[in-house]
Amino acid sequence: MSVELTEGPEAVEQLAEVLRDRTWTALTGAGASTDSGIPDYRGPTSVRATPMQFSEFIGATSAQQRYWARSYLGWERMGTARPNPAHQALVELESAGLVGVVTQNVDGLHARAGSRLVVNLHGEIAWVVCLDCGTRVHRGEVQRWLRDLNPGLIGQPPAEHAELRPDGDAVVEEWRHFVLACCAACGGRLKPDVVFFGESVPKDRVQFAHDLVDAGEVLVVLGSSLTVMSGLRFVRHLAKQGKDVVIVNRGVTRGDPLATLKIDGGCAETLAPLVGALR
Repeated sequence: MSVELTEGPEAVEQLAEVLRDRTWTALTGAGASTDSGIPDYRGPTSVRATPMQFSEFIGATSAQQRYWARSYLGWERMGTARPNPAHQALVELESAGLVGVVTQNVDGLHARAGSRLVVNLHGEIAWVVCLDCGTRVHRGEVQRWLRDLNPGLIGQPPAEHAELRPDGDAVVEEWRHFVLACCAACGGRLKPDVVFFGESVPKDRVQFAHDLVDAGEVLVVLGSSLTVMSGLRFVRHLAKQGKDVVIVNRGVTRGDPLATLKIDGGCAETLAPLVGALR
């Protein structure tokens, strides 16, 4: 039977009781990174934005110009985001049964915080891939190419005034004359090495995530509404096995009916005191 609590000492203690002396896996969503200044699509800090669809991106050069113009400016903030107390707490909780993290986020903050085992389900925004030959290059290099190709965009508008979106781009009105960078190896089309909406997660990555989820006795969902199937599938999988599922999220999620414990609260506010409770 599901128990629902709001964040606070009682919720932390209840979570500690579920996890004490057991192994567990964390599944994180955008809510785990909001305290790092990265908004989400559906929570209290969400922006009203329609994400770029994969079919739209590959279907028109104009769509690529619009995406890359926004992403060029958005990276100025996304690339400098820092791990917050939620990320840091998960590193400390590795000594308290946490076997690894499966994340739906593309910001790379779990690894930067020091988590040892992370599955980046939707890829990493810090890398760019060529759609034609598969060559990968670090985002910093592509940023330099774009800066040289579009000198008039530097500071127009200043990155701190551009509305940042969850997938790392910013709202830019003038993008029609944006000059795209091409792959240095083959001259092909470049795309951030992340899974766009409408694009499939690579099967081997899904299997790696499943193996990590199966390795734990409990699944703890952190900051995800579980709206997309890529995250909800793990909740359904664990619940079908009769294992405990805990959800920590502000607001309703699609996995609530399957949760052993639901905490309506923030990730950092819940995880930081959990470190002490499990020692």
